[in-house]
Amino acid sequence: MIKKLWLSFGRLLGKLLLVLLFIALAGWAIGAAYYAWKFSGPVSSEEQIPPEEPALTQSIIEDAIRVVEQHRDNTRVLRDAHAKAHGCVKAQVTVSADIDNALRHGVFSEPGKTWQAWVRLSNGNAYPQFDRARDARGMAIKLLDVPALKLTQSARHATEQDFVMFNHPTFFVRDVAEYKSNFAAQAEGKKILAFLPSWDPRSWEIRHLIIALKTLSPAPESPVLTTYNSIAPFKLGPLNIKYRVIPTPENCPRYELAEQNRDLPNFLRNSLYQQLSLDRMPACFALQVQRQNAAHYMPIEDPSVEWEESISDYQTVADIRLPGQDFDSREQNLFCDNLSFNPWHSLPEHRPIGGINRLRKAVYEAVSAYRLDRNSQGASD
Repeated sequence: MIKKLWLSFGRLLGKLLLVLLFIALAGWAIGAAYYAWKFSGPVSSEEQIPPEEPALTQSIIEDAIRVVEQHRDNTRVLRDAHAKAHGCVKAQVTVSADIDNALRHGVFSEPGKTWQAWVRLSNGNAYPQFDRARDARGMAIKLLDVPALKLTQSARHATEQDFVMFNHPTFFVRDVAEYKSNFAAQAEGKKILAFLPSWDPRSWEIRHLIIALKTLSPAPESPVLTTYNSIAPFKLGPLNIKYRVIPTPENCPRYELAEQNRDLPNFLRNSLYQQLSLDRMPACFALQVQRQNAAHYMPIEDPSVEWEESISDYQTVADIRLPGQDFDSREQNLFCDNLSFNPWHSLPEHRPIGGINRLRKAVYEAVSAYRLDRNSQGASD
């Protein structure tokens, strides 16, 4: 009797699992068909600015300042994102000798030109945490002694050209309006409500939740062994492009990093220190650009959509070299902490475009000014 009941229960459970599998496959097929339809070209090659964007931006600035105050390190105000640096190192950025003529704009206009630079490598979280925690990883590049008028009016950044990237090709919000609701929920510690704000399924952002979960990836063995993306688009002269940086160890002397102890809180800094400072071995990257093809779904205003590499491949415009060096000193770490990286520290030929970049301009400038002002007050007390 019991055996028959178990067999009947097993058959029922098997049928239920088949039904659930069918529903899941049907949902996946419907979703794939929907997004194939929704994400089809052509798209605009010009920016489209919603009228409510300035008011939303001001509200986001207030939330961002609230976040930096929440994550204050004793008396020091940290960045609202990418608070923990693995190192701030000197670099050389050399324009490719054979760069495509169509890409010779701004800092890439002179083939073979070498720019001196600072490169900051970081974790993405607004609060310093163990490196083994799942997180985004960032790379910020600051070219130095770049002549000509910049998009920012600050004399402090008059000779700088910045590139800001992190290690995922897409962002988990589509525009400033969604960023506002998402960031406000996260600032209040309600992370799940950032993507599921109500019981109404029409308000759910499942695709963006998946992007966010993918962004929170396990740490690489070293911050010089991962790819970094601009996510949002930029101008390159008349072109609309996105940037990425890829490791190119083949362009450096052969080097094999010793296995790292991932239980150490700062093992990514340790790996960088091991390679650059102890072993005096350089790290190499390529800076690349991907052009927008507006005949396909490669939008400017939605950074949650990856531009298909099969439609428009990446082209190398410069090589980046981090030479062997000492960098982990108190003075250099403090100098690095006071550096401000902003994609709007830029020549007009590299102007950031799209809603998230417009938001960055306002938020980065406001938070940087607030942070530097509060830290300088603390230093004088």
